[in-house]
Amino acid sequence: MSPMTKNYDLILVGSGLVGASLACALAVLAPAKPLRIALVEAGGDMPSYSGEQFDPRVVALTPASRQWLERLQVWQPMQQARVCAYRDMHVWDGEGTAAIHFSSADVRQECLGYIVENSVAVRALRERLAQLPQVEVLQPASVVDLRGPQPMQPDVQITLSNGDTLRAPLLIAADGAQSRVRELAAFRTREWDYQQRAIVATVRTSETHAYTAWQRFMYTGPLAFLPLSEAGDAHYCSIVWSADTPLAEELMDLDNATFCARLGAAFEHRLGKIEQCSERFCIPLRQRHAQQYSQPGIVLVGDAAHNIHPLAGQGVNLGLLDAAALAGEIERALVRNIPLADYSILRRYQRQRLASNLGMMSAMEGFKRLFGHRSLEVTLLRNIGLQQFNDLPLLKNYLVKQVMGV
Repeated sequence: MSPMTKNYDLILVGSGLVGASLACALAVLAPAKPLRIALVEAGGDMPSYSGEQFDPRVVALTPASRQWLERLQVWQPMQQARVCAYRDMHVWDGEGTAAIHFSSADVRQECLGYIVENSVAVRALRERLAQLPQVEVLQPASVVDLRGPQPMQPDVQITLSNGDTLRAPLLIAADGAQSRVRELAAFRTREWDYQQRAIVATVRTSETHAYTAWQRFMYTGPLAFLPLSEAGDAHYCSIVWSADTPLAEELMDLDNATFCARLGAAFEHRLGKIEQCSERFCIPLRQRHAQQYSQPGIVLVGDAAHNIHPLAGQGVNLGLLDAAALAGEIERALVRNIPLADYSILRRYQRQRLASNLGMMSAMEGFKRLFGHRSLEVTLLRNIGLQQFNDLPLLKNYLVKQVMGV
């Protein structure tokens, strides 16, 4: 088939959790019924995991993110597949004695958040998209060229790997941390390498996780055990072990039994013996933030706009907040008959999200530096501060509610 040129009202690149949720949100807007939306996805269908097999990629969703997904009518299918709510969180300093305990009961909520396999969430969203006729999914197809608005051609134009050309007044990039759209559009970024890698895998422990998220901070990086559940079996956890690169490489070279022993020791055997471990994956960690989220006709959301350290698991929640904010601005434009690519729409979105995302990124960077400091004096002060924070329930619960979005 020869290449084609297609015109749309809006093009969205990337159908991961953020991109697919934004496409759903736009398609269900009452004033968006006549819109023609193209959703470009480079990958294939999401894999399916069942039984004792879990997707190694998981996300920690806040109650606010759950509410957003409920409005899109995808939360129930996700729950029917596999979702693990956690009620408590234990965080402790592996180089000292201080610890913090967060409890959903203290903030009068049924849980603090939810651990969801990435494939479960994305598959539910894509099944929902199949019910929305305004969205045309182009898959697999990647962006190979981009031209911004021109005096004689006010639309953004992209060329796909299959040779087709797409045009629309507005292009939304939700294509992840390695965003091809961001690169082709020459968005400037500030970024640096953490000199760490995150090892992710699924483990089975001899003791149950008690529907609790666990995190130990060490000089070499944080180690998190995130609860999973299969048919009520609470012995599975997804681990995210962020470690300095030399240590991460050493750990990846270990055989499974030795790795399980090292993992158990690093976790202080809080959940007993590590009985088994799935295939391990190692991901380089890098912080990246676009200096601007928009330019004429093009806007960034999610990891395409900002990428942070996974130590607090807030990356995807920030991306969903981006999606909700942009959907709200596009709805405002449609109601007022404002062109979708109007500068005021993109400026308002950027004003809502850029400062908030920078604040969270700065906080995470501060945590990483604080716990990575090897000075005895800093360690002592850090432990005193953490213990005092844990002993201030009003302040602690206020912070929890802010993170949860309740």
